[in-house]
Amino acid sequence: MSRTSDARKRLALVGLVSGPISPPIVRRYDPAFIPAYVSNGLIGLRVGKIPQLEGLAIVGGLAAVHPVDKVEGFARAPYPLSGDVAVNGKQMSDQPDRVRFISQEYDFSCGELRTRLAFATPDATATIEVVTFCSRTLPCVVLQETRVTVDRACDLAIAAKVDHTGIDGTLAKREVNAPGTEKVVIDGTLLWETHGGLSRCGIAYVTDLVTTADVDTTRNEQSETAPLSTTYRLRARAGRAYALHQYAALIPSDLHSEPQLQAGRMSSMAAQIGFDAARKDNRAAWADLWKGRVVLVGADRRWQELADAAFYYLHSSAHPSSLFSTSMFGLAYWPNYHYYRGQVMWDIEGFVFLPMLLTDPHAAEALLAYRSEHLAAAERNAAMNGYRGLQFPWASTPLHGEEGIRTDAPMVFFEQHVSLSVALAFARYVHATGDLDFLREHAWPVLEGVATWIESRWGRTRRGYEIKRTLGIDEQREHPVDNPGYVNMAASVVLGEAAAAGRRLDRGDAPKWARMAKAMYIPTDTRRRVIKNTDTFTARASGRGSATPEVLYGLFPVGYPLDERTERETIHFYLDRVDPYVGSPMLSPLLGTYAARIGDRRRSLRLFQEGYAEFINPPFTETDEFSRTRFPEKPRVGPFQANLAAFLTACMFGLTGVAVGPGDPATWPARPVVMPAGWDGVEIERLLVRGKPARLVARHGDKRARLVR
Repeated sequence: MSRTSDARKRLALVGLVSGPISPPIVRRYDPAFIPAYVSNGLIGLRVGKIPQLEGLAIVGGLAAVHPVDKVEGFARAPYPLSGDVAVNGKQMSDQPDRVRFISQEYDFSCGELRTRLAFATPDATATIEVVTFCSRTLPCVVLQETRVTVDRACDLAIAAKVDHTGIDGTLAKREVNAPGTEKVVIDGTLLWETHGGLSRCGIAYVTDLVTTADVDTTRNEQSETAPLSTTYRLRARAGRAYALHQYAALIPSDLHSEPQLQAGRMSSMAAQIGFDAARKDNRAAWADLWKGRVVLVGADRRWQELADAAFYYLHSSAHPSSLFSTSMFGLAYWPNYHYYRGQVMWDIEGFVFLPMLLTDPHAAEALLAYRSEHLAAAERNAAMNGYRGLQFPWASTPLHGEEGIRTDAPMVFFEQHVSLSVALAFARYVHATGDLDFLREHAWPVLEGVATWIESRWGRTRRGYEIKRTLGIDEQREHPVDNPGYVNMAASVVLGEAAAAGRRLDRGDAPKWARMAKAMYIPTDTRRRVIKNTDTFTARASGRGSATPEVLYGLFPVGYPLDERTERETIHFYLDRVDPYVGSPMLSPLLGTYAARIGDRRRSLRLFQEGYAEFINPPFTETDEFSRTRFPEKPRVGPFQANLAAFLTACMFGLTGVAVGPGDPATWPARPVVMPAGWDGVEIERLLVRGKPARLVARHGDKRARLVR
């Protein structure tokens, strides 16, 4: 490599380590864009190009009966940050054609969305600057500042609203001001009941206007059904800015029995803290999270943009305070797609959990707490299917943790491997944190329950332990299959983890589970030394593109051990046939990792490009479910958590060779470091390992990465 090239890479690295890369400023808003997703893991917003007029809210733990599928899923809440601006009586909401979009800027470093608009009337033009964010330090609160400047003196009105119009549900209660007092402590509260009456949401808001001018303040007290609103009217002077602050809290009924009253308390507290202080606290919380940023040394800036966006959307969608896990799309929704109804699926433990484990272990623990809370539902689910132990539902409902998959998808009923991902996540949490209390109180019940389920679900034959009539990751089959390779590989690893935990806790089943782990039947083409996707899998079927390369997921990140030759031949076999699959969700972003393992750096880079970079939607770098190149007919959706988390997993663990395990963390880096073509390495300033910060440095060509505490 030339000295000039080295210098350029050093300069690029200096730029990268200065801070996360946010999406380019949007100056032309395409109608095909999905509005920006702003979230903190408890509340998710879609904020449109005119934030006061176009918004949508989802609250973790707020559930409804899906109006079409009749199953429990997420529910929309009233939008808490609506509003309006009027110049000499002419309202922006009545004349949106007079609004000129100037720009929208997403700052990933702190989770803020900043929008600039111009509302032009014959009398004056109002320039409007809006800052919107969901607080990480007050996780039930969302905040917005609307700063208005006019170019000529005029009568100006700035309004804040909580808008419940146009969404399924019922307005159960509406109050202006705080109940029981004439003193203006809060502007108003709503109690919203979701469709089907499954849950309720309390919403409260407080506003203030920063100005020294005389102001007339009114609240909509007349109508019992209209949106809550507060309007500030004043005589505005040219060139002077007037800033409206909105503090809104959203509380689901599963967090509080009187959610509207608790929302009032939370929004009032936020207002007492103040917008600037709350904003500063939120920025500090994000700055701490970004210490876990994945820096791709030597890679083109575009790859760092993708890594930063993936990191941001991952951490936006989970929070230590969440009791309801997260979904396939976090807390995102837009009416162009079903968004899997907000149910908790295997993708959370199978993909989201691992990169979060070492960057925000408290949020990772919260994901597991949702599963612990619903062990009884998993036990009942196993019993209904004729098994013992714990069988976690395929699509777990937000409130009850029960099976919620739509009934018109009978083949999906055979996908039962979610329990393996859940158990492995619990085991890895213990390895990463060293928390023995967690092992005894939380991990052991899951490991024991899932191992017991494996005992009752797999049958012993002359070949070993086999599973019949099930599905692996490939959902497109027309009938169940026997012995999916990935499923049996994962079952073996989970049994090994259960046995190790049992020995540690002096439990009697440990030797039996250790024997079962070794005796698990793994379908293998002995002539080629290749692990097969299923018992009946053939190379010809794979060549027609009918098979998902799910066995590779059993190698990584599940970690099923193979001898070097079998691993290499298995990777070669599937990568040589993978082209028809690339662009499909979940496994595509991992494919570059496997190519790197066999030393094919060029193919690794190409597979990362086709298997992840081509999934990105403009303008906010949201990861789609499908490749935009291979599946242009699919609706734009995002941020799809499995894909973005798989990319982070590939960078953090696959390329670096780090395998979280029971041994000393210094031994976790266990493989030679091979990077895609043009990449020099991966560095992370701070991972949290066994309660201490650790720095990860992995450079191409190193025998092992370094994890230094």
